[in-house]
Amino acid sequence: MAISEGGLLTDEIRRKVWPKLLNVNTNDPPPISGNDLRQMSKDYQQVLLDVRRSLRRFPPGMPEEQREGLQEELIDIILLILERNPQLHYYQGYHDIVVTFLLVVGEKLATSLVEKLSTHHLRDFMDPTMDNTKHILNYLMPIIDQVNPELHDFMQSAEVGTIFALSWLITWFGHVLSDFRHVVRLYDFFLACHPLMPIYFAAVIVLYREQEVLDCDCDMASVHHLLSQIPQDLPYETLISRAGDLFVQFPPSELAREAAAQQQAEKTAASTFKDFELASAQQRPDMVLRQRFRGLLRPEERTKDVLTKPRTNRFVKLAVMGLTVALGAAALAVVKSALEWAPKFQLQLFP
Repeated sequence: MAISEGGLLTDEIRRKVWPKLLNVNTNDPPPISGNDLRQMSKDYQQVLLDVRRSLRRFPPGMPEEQREGLQEELIDIILLILERNPQLHYYQGYHDIVVTFLLVVGEKLATSLVEKLSTHHLRDFMDPTMDNTKHILNYLMPIIDQVNPELHDFMQSAEVGTIFALSWLITWFGHVLSDFRHVVRLYDFFLACHPLMPIYFAAVIVLYREQEVLDCDCDMASVHHLLSQIPQDLPYETLISRAGDLFVQFPPSELAREAAAQQQAEKTAASTFKDFELASAQQRPDMVLRQRFRGLLRPEERTKDVLTKPRTNRFVKLAVMGLTVALGAAALAVVKSALEWAPKFQLQLFP
C-alpha cells in the first residue's frame, strides 16, 4: 500500500503501518529520561529557535494553545533522542521530520519511530560533518544523466551543483511542501523503500521540470533559483511511480562509483552501524517495485532493459541491499563493488 497509488490513505492506517515499516514494537514502553534535558542539552537553544520558526508546519486553523503544546512536545522528542544517542548530531531541518511523525502518531510513538529512523535512514545526515550528506547528494546527477544526458550536461555547464536539493533531502521534503497530505504521502513511500529513495524522487522532480530548466539562462543563479522553488501542484503519484521505476532501472550499486568519485569510501559512516534488523523489512517493498516495473514492460522490452546487464544471484543482490540499508545510505560507496565479490559472498551466506 505504501508504494502503491494513494499510499496509506489515512493517519489511522499510518499509525498501524509506520511502526511495522520501521520494525518498532508498539507494545514496548516509550523511551524516557530522568534528566532535565532543556538544562543539560547543548542543542536546546538551536532546537528552540527552529521549533519556534515551524509555525507553517502545523495545520491551518489549529488553536494556538494546542499548537504551542505540540511545539513543546516536539522539543522534548528531539532532545530525548539526542540524549539517548550521543553519536547523533542535530541538524537544522531535523525538526521538520520529527513534527511530521508527531502530528500523525502522537508524542510517545513518534519518539520511538524517529529514534529508529535517526539511527538508520537519517543516520548519515546526523554525522558531525556534512561529508556523507554531500555524498548522498552526489547520486542526483548520475541519475539525471542516465535518463536525460542533455539536461545533465546543461546543469553541469551552468555549474548549479546539487545544493538546491539539500533541504529536500534532509527534511524528506517536509520543509518545502505546503500541503501536509503530500508530505505524509511521500513519507509512506520513503519509509517502505531504500534510504536513498528521496534522492531518486529529487531526480524525478528535476527531470519533470526539464523544459523549464532548459529555458533558463545557462548560469548557476538562474538554474538554482528555478530549482530551489518546488511547484506545489506536482503530479505526486506519477513522480512516485517514476522514482520507483528509476530505482529498479538504475539501482544505487550501479551509480555508487560515479557518486563516490569525490569522496573516499573510508569516510562514510559504515563502521558505525551494527544493526541489521531492518534488512528483511526493507527488501520486500523493493521487490514489489521490481515486479511492478517488469509488469509495465512488454516481453521484448523486458529482455532488453532488464536482462542485458550481467546477472547475479537474486539473493546476493538482496543481501547486499540489506547490508546497505542497515549501514546507512552513504555506506553504499563502501559496497559499490559488492557484486564483484558476489560469488564468494554467496557461498558464505547460502552454502
